Amino acid sequence: MKKYRVILSGGGTGGHIYPAVAVAEELKRRFGQNVELLFVGAEGKMEMEKIPALGYDIVGVPIAGLDRRLFSPRNLLLPLKMWQSRRQAAQAIRRFGADIACGFGGYASWPVLRAAQRMGIPTLIQEQNSFAGKTNKMLGAKADTICTAYEGMERFFPADKIVMTGNPLRGSFAAGTADRSEALGYFGLKAGIKTVLVVGGSLGARTINNMMKEFTARCGGKAPVQVIWQTGKIYYDEMSGFLAEHPTEGIWQGAFIDRMDLAYAAADLVVSRSGACSVSELCLAGKAVIFVPSPNVAEDHQTKNAQALESKGAALLVPDAEAVARCMDLAVETLADEQRIAALERNIAALAVPDAAARTVDEIVKLLKA
Repeated sequence: MKKYRVILSGGGTGGHIYPAVAVAEELKRRFGQNVELLFVGAEGKMEMEKIPALGYDIVGVPIAGLDRRLFSPRNLLLPLKMWQSRRQAAQAIRRFGADIACGFGGYASWPVLRAAQRMGIPTLIQEQNSFAGKTNKMLGAKADTICTAYEGMERFFPADKIVMTGNPLRGSFAAGTADRSEALGYFGLKAGIKTVLVVGGSLGARTINNMMKEFTARCGGKAPVQVIWQTGKIYYDEMSGFLAEHPTEGIWQGAFIDRMDLAYAAADLVVSRSGACSVSELCLAGKAVIFVPSPNVAEDHQTKNAQALESKGAALLVPDAEAVARCMDLAVETLADEQRIAALERNIAALAVPDAAARTVDEIVKLLKA
């Protein structure tokens, strides 16, 4: 059997890195020793640490993103870094002998896929969001296949190249894969009381943490619902100090949640940012959710992700500026309406794509065998 050599690139955030890793894992499951993988990332970014920790080889290039301050001195060096990065990417492709290059967004993937396209090597891109990122828009016209997770992506890419695959995810989040009683015990919570999962990403979200501070302060020591509160590592010490000053029954607090499968199993409703991976996880988990989109992301894509689900009756949306004042009240009110919860769960579960990594690999295989 032929041995395939696949380059995967994308980075800057977990939303670009972990879909690439999920595809790498599926390639390994399917082909075993008959596939060789190489990641390419941006020097100094999180992928240069995360990918080797997972046991994969990675090459770094000096690419950098555009500073939003147009006249920043950093932008003056960008053309040079782009040229250097594409040259180094081309060298890596030749040394590795790549049969295909796959990009998962983030500026790290631009030099790799652009070099591959110029060298006549098949390219595939995977767009996680409902509003395409700049890098993927730049690469889309010459890509062979474009894997997407949302309808209507013809706004950004050639329609004949688009394949709906969903977002590849690592781990198991599907409803029913974890036991609720075990989950409640894991977080030290009680059965028979409604539970809200509040998450703001691995680093945390200031607005969501301030929302929980406001909610906790007026609970008077006993909340109307139980809460699993993930603060993120940046805010953990501050929020732990606050909770120590306002001890409240029924609130679990931690910087991270190692067992998201148990967190979803315990939750009756989730309050979350609306990054692509979070949205896809919640679809698989089939959980009622209130999205609080981050306003600090390119193209305001989190709002567009949330609106795509809200329009299908699959989620509620509270703007970041309003979250502190009303999000937890909306959560408590929604939990009291069992019909509304059931409809939200039914509608979001209908959007789940549990085999997204396998679908994406199917498209890679088609290009490899073309």
